[in-house]
Amino acid sequence: MKEEPKRIIFGSTPIILLLILPLICVGVDFVWGNTIHFKRWTQYFSSSETDFSGTVNPTVEEPESLEFLLSRLVRGKDRRNLEATGFACDKTVHSVVCVANQPVRIYTSNMTVYVFSDGVGEQETVVRPYARQEDNLKVITPVHILKGNATSLACLHNHSVPAVIFSSGTTGNVFHEINEIIIPLFITSKHFQSRVLFILEDYKPSFMSKYGKVMSHLSDYVVMNPAANGSVHCFPGSVIGLKYHDNLALNASDIPGGHSMREFRHFLREAFGLRFRHVSQIKKPRLMLLSRRNTRRFLNENEMVMMMEELGFQVIVVARSKMISNLNKFSQLINSCSVLVGAHGAGLTNELFLPSGAVMVQVELLGTEWPSNTYYGDTARPMGVHYLRYKIDPEESTLLKLYGRNHSVITDPGYLFRKGGYRAARTVFLDQQNVRINLARFRNTLVEALSLVTYSDF
Repeated sequence: MKEEPKRIIFGSTPIILLLILPLICVGVDFVWGNTIHFKRWTQYFSSSETDFSGTVNPTVEEPESLEFLLSRLVRGKDRRNLEATGFACDKTVHSVVCVANQPVRIYTSNMTVYVFSDGVGEQETVVRPYARQEDNLKVITPVHILKGNATSLACLHNHSVPAVIFSSGTTGNVFHEINEIIIPLFITSKHFQSRVLFILEDYKPSFMSKYGKVMSHLSDYVVMNPAANGSVHCFPGSVIGLKYHDNLALNASDIPGGHSMREFRHFLREAFGLRFRHVSQIKKPRLMLLSRRNTRRFLNENEMVMMMEELGFQVIVVARSKMISNLNKFSQLINSCSVLVGAHGAGLTNELFLPSGAVMVQVELLGTEWPSNTYYGDTARPMGVHYLRYKIDPEESTLLKLYGRNHSVITDPGYLFRKGGYRAARTVFLDQQNVRINLARFRNTLVEALSLVTYSDF
């Protein structure tokens, strides 16, 4: 029985020693005059990590050098060329991205980038600063890159961060805006950690109003409109063009590397201040129905809504383009939904704002199998969103009455693509088609959706 107090005293000894150790060390420093500063001791009790050698390893990493960050946008021979000459272009199937890791002068009046070179004569490179080069959009203003001696140009504005030059291209279609501008901009500039200045070619106030929050979360600086500026700006480096990976996709193994779709979705939640991270946070299942007013309309939409409500969904019908174009508000609304339902079209791009574990139901119309899968179906799972496909029967399409059961439009939709190309197919399958949903069959799809959001495993 007398051993018990000894065990208690012995068990507390290490704690006592830990408490008095700093006092002993400080006393030693005071008496013998060692050069161990108080700041060094306080680091042992901070959030920093310390190894057994006494070296303090701060948890906050030092920012990487600008040269390294710029080099991440090129690889192989292009990276070696960048290191040797200070300028290189990464060219892939889709995109062209030109990088200068040395001081450049940009004359915004005619969007010319001057890169110093000690070679003989001037060398010019022309870049259309848009992610998908194959689209060959005429609205993209080209950027001229001149390698030579530009010391005659006086710097009127000096910047301490690199410039990223890109075009707002064509606007008004949310799929193309996010697929060819916003995601590529994230891929190209995120690793700079906001230490970059955007120069927006073909500047449109409507685009900035819609995506201003995205810009401000990728850069600490005001986006420059070159048309309203017209002077010479000097930067420590530059990036012309945007990197493109795939349709609504980020490839973590592609340059600059490391970014995933789930990381991009987390970025969107922060940028737009979205409330719901996971569908389980939404107490009552909420369904958004994208209602079209021109083509690809649901002809029995009222009956569809009644059925959805009978299943227990709170239904939101969104039809106004003005609401959808106000992304600051619309992203909040769609983020509060468990299920998104819509016919094949750009509006389904908004699945990006759904909480994880939510469901996107795409009504696949006749002739839209490939784009339905490629643009919205295959891209859903990497977002952490369940995807349900409702493929309509010919009897549900207005094209059956318009062309007849035996027409190739009904029997072989792919024939129209093969014969007339995209334009001919679009005229029929997107511009002429409406749908009357088979409620009994569609009900099964919605029951499955309800089950998924109730017991989501994402």
